[in-house]
Amino acid sequence: MATKVANQPLFPMPFPAMFFLLSIIFGFGITLSDAVSQTRHYTWEVEYMFWSPDCKENLVMGINGQFPGPTIRANVGDTVVVEMINKLSTEDVVIHWHGILQKGTPWADGTASISQCATNPGESFTYQFVVDKPGTYFYHGHLGMQRAAGLYGSLIVDPEEGEKEPFHYDEEINLLLSDWWHESILKQEIGLSSSPMRWIGEPQSILINGRGQSNCSIAAKYMNMKKMEQCKLSGSEQCAPFILEVKPNKIYRIRITSTTSLSALNFAIGKHKLLVVEADGNYVQPFLTSDIDIYSGESYSVLINTDQKPSENYWVSLGIRGRDPKTPPGLTILNYLPNPVSKLPTSPPPETPKWNDYDRSKNFTFQILAAMGSPKPPLKSTRRIFLLNTQNKMNGGYTKWAINNVSLALPSTPYLGAIKIGLNHTFDQNPPPETYPEDYDINKPPPNRNTITGNGVYRFQIGEIVDVVLQNANTLNDKHSEIHPWHLPGHDFWVLGYGEGKFSSAADETKLNLKNPPLRNTVVIFPFGWTVLRFVADNPGV
Repeated sequence: MATKVANQPLFPMPFPAMFFLLSIIFGFGITLSDAVSQTRHYTWEVEYMFWSPDCKENLVMGINGQFPGPTIRANVGDTVVVEMINKLSTEDVVIHWHGILQKGTPWADGTASISQCATNPGESFTYQFVVDKPGTYFYHGHLGMQRAAGLYGSLIVDPEEGEKEPFHYDEEINLLLSDWWHESILKQEIGLSSSPMRWIGEPQSILINGRGQSNCSIAAKYMNMKKMEQCKLSGSEQCAPFILEVKPNKIYRIRITSTTSLSALNFAIGKHKLLVVEADGNYVQPFLTSDIDIYSGESYSVLINTDQKPSENYWVSLGIRGRDPKTPPGLTILNYLPNPVSKLPTSPPPETPKWNDYDRSKNFTFQILAAMGSPKPPLKSTRRIFLLNTQNKMNGGYTKWAINNVSLALPSTPYLGAIKIGLNHTFDQNPPPETYPEDYDINKPPPNRNTITGNGVYRFQIGEIVDVVLQNANTLNDKHSEIHPWHLPGHDFWVLGYGEGKFSSAADETKLNLKNPPLRNTVVIFPFGWTVLRFVADNPGV
């Protein structure tokens, strides 16, 4: 079996996927902290398994026979070493460590055709990196639609030994949220890339730690649903709801991560307020809320006080936001011990806000501010890039998303190796456009429906202070725009602000928050709106 190690420049042919690219021009090299306390070794075999995530047997992509994959838990300063063995018979694979900055180890980021070549069937690849910041993170397949097939798991980083979090809690619960389709990822992928596109439809179920139900609801008697059938809180071991077991009069930290492929979600617990304390591995000013909206790639920590009536159990509810929901809610129980799980709550589950109530979504998002003592952004940027997010056609019938009318088509040689070695012929040396036409009307479908493809990259000098203006626009359908989450590997960025309509440097500059903007690695742009980010290009890589 061939073995590749993440700190060796081995670059066989990859399988292409789609990403937004940043290239920071500087040298590459591992810098391991002197404070590394221990090295944590894992050996993972990735393979398909028969599984029943929502009580319907299907194929899932698992690790060492587990779905979701094993949880990695480490302390700040630890080195994580994962030998990943590809036991898929016909597919390549990579794993991305979402939220891990990979300072000094850009080749371990796990992005096919970007940082590495995908690992071939029967081969292995060893990822090695240092975790340098406490927080709630996750990992997932980053090739084709492998995350949708179930290739994901939690990665939790605790403070250094002897250090404490800036908030108190007694125990914690970890939740991975995902959406699930019954169609195979191969059929989904071929449908989405066909001309014309064959839409895969909405997911059949929402999974909590890999468990859900698609054909019925455990809360059916409380909900206005066509199918009024009662499901048991049992079922097979693989699809029985994940129960949140708690003791009365304790404070629990609930880590919540969204690994969804499509769905924005709303999370709530009946009769319990949520105190938000962390977002994407960064502490925030604590604030109370009845529910949270969470988008794909985001993570939060909330604290709950189990101070409600101890003889009762309470609903935990998940619903779809930002899309007309055709997926039943995800439901489970907050089980006050020693009550039996079979004791259903006496009150109905929390009701998910209306799917297109964007004002409510914005009100929650705008409350997220950096905790006192957090790093502040530089007062001015040295460069600003505008990224117009549009839906287009290509070659007449293919539906593509584009940035400034360029749809990314990855080259055959990974960018990281090509730039390091100087293989300039392997990708377009001309960067993509840094803005879009001033007269573009974001409230109408694109006047030029046809996009072009390209594989150029935005290049930054080390230390540049970069603003990115994410601009949303009308899709191909009139009077329609969608929520989109954006993730930047290798960096946390300050979210300076959000706004309606088209961003104007003259009119909107004063709206930007330079006092206490939150640091995130994933952010949302709302329909027909803009979001402005600022980051320092201080982490060489692609």
